[in-house]
Amino acid sequence: MVSFKFCKSRKNLTYIFLCFFLISCTESSNQNGEAVEKKNFSWKLVTTWPKNYPGVGLGPENFAQLVDEMSDGRLKIKVYGNGELIPALEVFDTVSRGTVEMGHGASYYWIGKLPAAQFFTTLPFGLNAQERNAWLHFGGGLELWEKAYEPFNLIPMAGGNTGVQMGGWFNKEINTTEDLKGIRIRMPGLAGEVFTRAGGEAVLMPGSEIFTNLQTGVIDAAEWIGPYNDLTFGFHQVAKYYYYPGWQEPGAMTEFIFNKEAFDELPDDLKAIARTAARAVNQNMMDEYTARNNQALVSLIEDHNVILKKFPDEVLFELEKISNEVLEEFVSEDEFAKEIYKSILDFKAGVSNYHKISEQAIYELR
Repeated sequence: MVSFKFCKSRKNLTYIFLCFFLISCTESSNQNGEAVEKKNFSWKLVTTWPKNYPGVGLGPENFAQLVDEMSDGRLKIKVYGNGELIPALEVFDTVSRGTVEMGHGASYYWIGKLPAAQFFTTLPFGLNAQERNAWLHFGGGLELWEKAYEPFNLIPMAGGNTGVQMGGWFNKEINTTEDLKGIRIRMPGLAGEVFTRAGGEAVLMPGSEIFTNLQTGVIDAAEWIGPYNDLTFGFHQVAKYYYYPGWQEPGAMTEFIFNKEAFDELPDDLKAIARTAARAVNQNMMDEYTARNNQALVSLIEDHNVILKKFPDEVLFELEKISNEVLEEFVSEDEFAKEIYKSILDFKAGVSNYHKISEQAIYELR
């Protein structure tokens, strides 16, 4: 509310008019000019991450805070971490039913409900974070995402990207493709199918379960995110070798999902606030991982004696070959998946062509 003291301190009529104009803008009015009280909303947001977990887990917390501040408290969102209200892998169904209004997670967790969903997190040897954001917001990706989720009563929005991930933690060296055989690894999405075809066995589990399963030998290897998050989970205590690059997730997008009925109930200004906050969180998460990963990697190597190793070219070439086969087979059985995949490939071809003389050229130059 603008202070009348400010107005009275000015003799100029222009200032007085401006004061009254600003005051009138702080209230909603009906057709008779009477002030109308704006409705308040209280939402629940469930996530696939531990409460307040660095990076991905703080994304929904930051979203709730931004929405609260921008809406002046009209939209309050309480965030629940993995297991507080529901198990991690039940987020999609819970928001779809309208039991809660929002969720935050990664779309490749929902392949049992919608196989094509995983295209909106990442693809093996696919788009990086910068390219994925561009495809979503300027290359038609978001429209395809909304079309995919519409039958489930959901509205998706980009919820942050972790960037190029690490290749994973292993308890033995990988020197040839033969060394992949028999390895039981935590690896979600289509990359898991690729690893399985290479002779290993991929399993899906929340990040919070990885340490114990590595420690007890239920799994032999695991990929999670990258140094910043992997250090916090202590994987260096139960695995010796840390491999790169993250062929399986070159740019992993997380997501906000909104129950459509709940979102439609919001007035236009709160809808705009929610969309704006999601875009802000999406960029902020990538900034955070870019800033934190290197420092965490130095700590893993220098403080914890982790052995950093690159996958041999032979292994990467074989994994890429299998990836192409798996993807072609997958989309051959799903017309909508084929449409999404073609959109990604077309965008990748164009942006890669430019990146050869921009991003890649600068990386090599410096």
